[in-house]
Amino acid sequence: MKSRTHNNGELRLSDVGKNVTLIGWVSKKRNLGSLVFIDLRDRYGYTQILVKDDECIKNIKNEYIIKVDGIVSKRENPNHNLKTGEIEIIASKVELINSAKLPPFLIQDNTDALEETRLKYRYLDLRRPIMQKYLFLRSKICKSAREYLDNLDFIEVETPILTLSSPEGARDYLVPSRVKKGSFYALPQSPQLFKQLLMVAGLERYYQIARCFRDEDLRADRQPDFTQIDIETSFLDQDEIFEILEGLIKKIFKDTINYDVETPLRRIPYVEAIDKYGSDKPDTRFELYLVDLKELNKFGPEAFQKSESIKGICVKNIANSMSRKNLDNLNLIANKFNIKSYIALKYINNNLEGSFVKFFDEETKSLIIKKMNMQENDILFIANGSYKNVTSSLGALRSHFGKELKLIDESHHDLLWIVDFPLFQKDSETGAYSSEHHPFTRPRDCDLKYLDTDPLKVYGSCYDMVIDGYETLSGSLRIYDQKIQHRIFEILGLDEKQIKDKFGYFIDALQYGTPPHGGGAFGLDRLTMILSNTENIRDVIAFPKNLAATCPMTNAPMPVDQSQLDDLGIDIKNKG
Repeated sequence: MKSRTHNNGELRLSDVGKNVTLIGWVSKKRNLGSLVFIDLRDRYGYTQILVKDDECIKNIKNEYIIKVDGIVSKRENPNHNLKTGEIEIIASKVELINSAKLPPFLIQDNTDALEETRLKYRYLDLRRPIMQKYLFLRSKICKSAREYLDNLDFIEVETPILTLSSPEGARDYLVPSRVKKGSFYALPQSPQLFKQLLMVAGLERYYQIARCFRDEDLRADRQPDFTQIDIETSFLDQDEIFEILEGLIKKIFKDTINYDVETPLRRIPYVEAIDKYGSDKPDTRFELYLVDLKELNKFGPEAFQKSESIKGICVKNIANSMSRKNLDNLNLIANKFNIKSYIALKYINNNLEGSFVKFFDEETKSLIIKKMNMQENDILFIANGSYKNVTSSLGALRSHFGKELKLIDESHHDLLWIVDFPLFQKDSETGAYSSEHHPFTRPRDCDLKYLDTDPLKVYGSCYDMVIDGYETLSGSLRIYDQKIQHRIFEILGLDEKQIKDKFGYFIDALQYGTPPHGGGAFGLDRLTMILSNTENIRDVIAFPKNLAATCPMTNAPMPVDQSQLDDLGIDIKNKG
C-alpha cells in the first residue's frame, strides 16, 4: 500500500465509507476517556482522527509523526472552520513513524513566542500554517511573474553572484579570492550592470528572479540578502515600460489574492509627493496633507523667522485627548529628523490655543484656522527648519497618525507611480554629489543642459512604484551614451582611474551600439509582505536574518578557522 492515499486537507463527505491511509504530525491530542481525538496535520490541512483503542496511542504526543489507517466517517459535530470539518477518520491502525521533543512553542498560527526563538527554531516556525501560507503566496507571485513575462517574449537569464565591487548606494559584501590573494569579489547589490550588458548584447527583453546583497542597517522591511523580480527592455519608452510593469502587477494581484488593480496607475511627481505627503513613498489611502505656512515666517523667535521652510498638518478631533506626555512622545519623531519639537496648536471652543499663539495677531490666527480648515477639537502640528527636515518629519508624523488613528482603509490597496526624481543629491557638509537612484539613470533630455552648470537642476527618467506606502519597484531609463555616462561619473567625483577600475568594462561596452533601454525591479520580499498583510518582512522569507543581520538558527556570521584565513592571506586585526 502507498504511504498515504490522501493528504490531510483533501477528504470530504463524498469520501465517506472509503478506507484511507493518512500520515502527518500530531497537532493536538484530546483524550475523552473511551475516545481519543487527534488532529493530524500536514502542509495541506488538518483531519480529525478518532481512536477507540487508547492503548495504541497512549505514548503519542504533539508533533509526533504517525500513520493512520481507517475509514472515513461523517462527523456528528462538524467543524465548519476546517475544509475537512464534516468528516473524521475512524482509525483501525495507528503506526508511530517518528517521535519528537517538546517544541519550544506551540505549532499554531497564534503564538506568543519571541521572534528570536522563532528564528532559532525556524524549521518549527515554518510548520505553522500561517508561515506556510506566506511561502505559498511567495511562490505564486514567482509563478505569475514567469507566466506573464514568458508570454511577452522575455528571456530569463542568470547573472553572476561573484562580481566586481562597484558603488551603487550601499556597502558591498566582499568575498576574498584564494587564488588571487588580496583581491575580492563582491556580492551584487543588484544585477544592474549585467542586465544592461544583456541589452547591449541584443536580448531586448530580460528578466530574472535575482538574489541581491547589501551591507546596510536593517529594519522591518529590509534584509541583507533579498530577492528582486528584475526586468529590462530595449527600444521602449517610459510609457511602454509602465504598461508592461503595470500589467505584471495587475496579474500578480489577481492571481494571488484575487484583487483587481485598476490601470493605468496615477503618477505623482517626486516634488509633489514630498511637498504634499512628506515622503517619496506616500500611502495615499488617507488624507492628512502637509500645508505650507510660509506666511508665518514674520512671527515668533528669530530662529523661527529664518527657517527655510514652515509647514503643518492638521489632525482631526484629537486635541482634547492629546496630553503633554503624548506631545513629548511625538517630539521623539521630530528629533529623528533634526527638528527640536513640533509647535502644537489646539482649536478648542472656537479658539486657537498653545504657547506659540502669543506670537500671532488675530488676523494671523484666523488665517491659520481657515488655511488648515481647523474645526473643534482639531490639533495643528507645525515644523520649521530646512525643507528636507520639515517635510520628512511631518511625513513621519503623518504615517504615525494614519496607523494610530486607523485612518487607512486596509481593504483597499493603493498603487501609484512616483516619477521625475532629482538625479543627484548634494551633501551639505562636503558638497559631494551622490545619485538619487543609481549612477546609470538617464537624465531627462530637457535637463541635459544643466549637467555642466547646475547638476541639482537635473531630474532623472526614473520612477518608483509605491504600494500602500511601500516602495515596491524601482526603475529608470538607462544611460546609453558613453559620453553622458562618463560625465555622470565625473560629477559623482570619480577620477579616470576609478572610472576605469570600477566601470571600464561597462564604459567600453557602451561604445558598441548600445540600444536605448530601461526597466525596473520589484522587491519580491516586500511585495509578498504587502500581499500577505504582514508588516514584518522576515515573515515571508524562509530563513531570514534578525535585525542584527545574524541568523539565530545557524549562528552566522561566525569566526572561521585560522587555516581558512591563512589560505586567503587574511589577518584579522580587531576581533570583536
